[in-house]
Amino acid sequence: MKPEDADIPTLKDALESPSPHRDRRLAVEPMPNYSSTPDGPNETPVAFRAAWELKDRPRRIALLMDDCQEEYRPYAGGILPNLVRILETFRAAKSGHGICIAWSAWTRHFDDGISNAMDRWYGPRGLNPDNPENAVYVFTGSEGVQPLKEIAPTPEEVADGWFYHGKHLDMFWTFDSDGTSYLDEKLKAHDIDTIVITGLWTDECVLSTAYAGNSRGYDVVIVGDAVDTATANQAIALKVANSTVANVLSTDVLVDYMTTDFVVGERGAVKGTRFPDGRKDG
Repeated sequence: MKPEDADIPTLKDALESPSPHRDRRLAVEPMPNYSSTPDGPNETPVAFRAAWELKDRPRRIALLMDDCQEEYRPYAGGILPNLVRILETFRAAKSGHGICIAWSAWTRHFDDGISNAMDRWYGPRGLNPDNPENAVYVFTGSEGVQPLKEIAPTPEEVADGWFYHGKHLDMFWTFDSDGTSYLDEKLKAHDIDTIVITGLWTDECVLSTAYAGNSRGYDVVIVGDAVDTATANQAIALKVANSTVANVLSTDVLVDYMTTDFVVGERGAVKGTRFPDGRKDG
């Protein structure tokens, strides 16, 4: 791949040149989703938030239920009523088109042969079944990877492939035999352009999936009161997500949108499927 360094103009020069992909007049307007603190270098620290709202445009939307499994029930109690409410809302709206629901389960188990960076990060200790410290692996076997019964997929949803096992934090990082992302291909088949993330754990799988979704061209929503974690990082994880790649909303806001404001978008109107980063196909 040819380096582009020599071909990149300064921003000032670019704004004075023909711009087939950008609106130059819009580009120089102030950002309403930006704030800064005076008296620091370049008025840092700066803060951003999502430049869009759900009702800004018609959408094709998917609910991702990230590792909402029986092994994690002790951590899910506080958010389970919201998970039930969100799932029921999406199922009711799914009578139309442009809506998908996907479930994942974390399935790393002892001596599974993967031995990747996560094993080195957590280390090889703390696996005492009676007093577990290491969170990498499933301790309760097959029963532990079953979806929480209150929000489990139907047999038809399982048969259609909407429940799958993952072994990495990022829900997109599970691959078909041809090397393509399993979840990404499922969503692209329906031209999904917006993902709504719920589940466990906020500072690991939820954040990882949010960044991956943004990199793949999806608008990302995290439902702040429908995700949780076993660590003390809940608030800071949501703050980081809301400042970088996701629109962090409440269950009430999401349900209200899905029941009163949701409009199905046209296929391919916002996000392409040909390129991994979601750029328009044209």
